[in-house]
Amino acid sequence: MSQPWYRRLSDGLSKSRDRLEGQLNVLLRRGPDLDAAFWSDLEDALIGADMGVVAVTEIVERLRDSAARKALPDAQSVLAHLAEELASEFPPDVIDFLTENVTVLVVGVNGAGKTTTVGKLAKQTVDEGRSVLLGSADTYRAAAVEQLDVWAERAKVPVVKRERGADPASVAFDAMKLAAETGAELTLVDTAGRLHTSKDLMLELQKIARVAERESAVPAKILLVMDATTGQNGLAQAREFDAALSVDGIVLTKLDGTAKGGIAVAIARELGIPILRIGVGESIDDLRPFVAEEFARALLSEV
Repeated sequence: MSQPWYRRLSDGLSKSRDRLEGQLNVLLRRGPDLDAAFWSDLEDALIGADMGVVAVTEIVERLRDSAARKALPDAQSVLAHLAEELASEFPPDVIDFLTENVTVLVVGVNGAGKTTTVGKLAKQTVDEGRSVLLGSADTYRAAAVEQLDVWAERAKVPVVKRERGADPASVAFDAMKLAAETGAELTLVDTAGRLHTSKDLMLELQKIARVAERESAVPAKILLVMDATTGQNGLAQAREFDAALSVDGIVLTKLDGTAKGGIAVAIARELGIPILRIGVGESIDDLRPFVAEEFARALLSEV
């Protein structure tokens, strides 16, 4: 584990950790007894961190079983096992397709951080020695094209774009063609932010996805960028995107801006979609691969 990254992760999760640890410390101060009130209050604390009722119910049940089997003596010993239980909620052996030769369609609602995520991934991938191509399929918002141009210049990578208002699927088509010609190892197609409740916009996304899948010389994947500050509402958004597109992976951004970082647990448990990257700040180094054990430790303690 990179200590500088773990420190940024820990700092980024400070709002979530402070809130959760404050509630857990109340449990500890109340006394060591593992009575019904303890388990009920533990459930409330974890649900308050936006981990979701489904995940929390199972986590607490496993802790109760563990307490009985191992004859754990008090509340402190139970909470010592909490990080391990949280980490176990995330799927093991996740394939990080962002490290493979792949086409990635980047989707999400307005303001989630899609274009910034595309730019950071492009720069990081180039710095690793791999070739990257960008597609600017957000043809409605001039600022999105300009923002992607800035990232393309920073990463020294080509960007495929068309005039404002052009068919976004045509950008995907052009990007797939150029990627095949140049042998790009990672092609990232930025799309317009859209409300998950807009049927027409979701149909447009499906069209872009069909073009990418049909024309790409390498596997095509769907990457959802989700704003952690939206909490359970973001979870509802993710369900809609997954229903329409079969999302392959998630980037969870803005974890430093919320006290409900436990939403990552709810995503893993209720959606079953792997979190591939998490963002805890504005700098390029604040977007990193998600590691369940690191996340659970940072969420619960500085140590």
